[in-house]
Amino acid sequence: MRGMVEVRFHGRGGQGVVTASRLLAEAALLEGKKVQSFPAFGAEREGAPIRAFTRLSDTLIRVRSQIYTPDVVVVLDPTVIRAENVTEGLKDNGWLIVNTAREPGELKKELGTKAKVATVNATSIALELLGAPRVNTPILGTLVKSTQLVTLDSVISVVNSTFKGKVAEANVKAVERAYREAKIEEV
Repeated sequence: MRGMVEVRFHGRGGQGVVTASRLLAEAALLEGKKVQSFPAFGAEREGAPIRAFTRLSDTLIRVRSQIYTPDVVVVLDPTVIRAENVTEGLKDNGWLIVNTAREPGELKKELGTKAKVATVNATSIALELLGAPRVNTPILGTLVKSTQLVTLDSVISVVNSTFKGKVAEANVKAVERAYREAKIEEV
């Protein structure tokens, strides 16, 4: 990685948006990168749209604002796409990663983005393996597969240190499955 990479996460309260941002930052930290991870929400309730941000860099990060021109946008809840302009500011050569059963090309056309698109049915994976629609760990599997910002091993290590026992095992399986099942736009 050269320079700074900025990632903006979109989702709804209760889906693990803030945790996904933090896990990505911790995986990058394991790899010796400089990181920032922070949420943007007020007195939100479960189900309300929220954002979280992660910056990764090989050098000291001096900027302290929200992310307005992300290199990567990660959407944990596809219904947020109708509520917010998730591609706002997304760089043309960036990545849009969405939790949906839809094909990347279909979503790219609908949203009119020039960014590369990757999709995965993270909800289905989460329900099956975690027993709840907590899509934060599966979406990280797709993020890693498409962007290669961090390694799969780093994400798995962070998941294992964050969660314990059977919960950790299930989340690792969710990350690995989403990594395998990611649909990445042919470029």
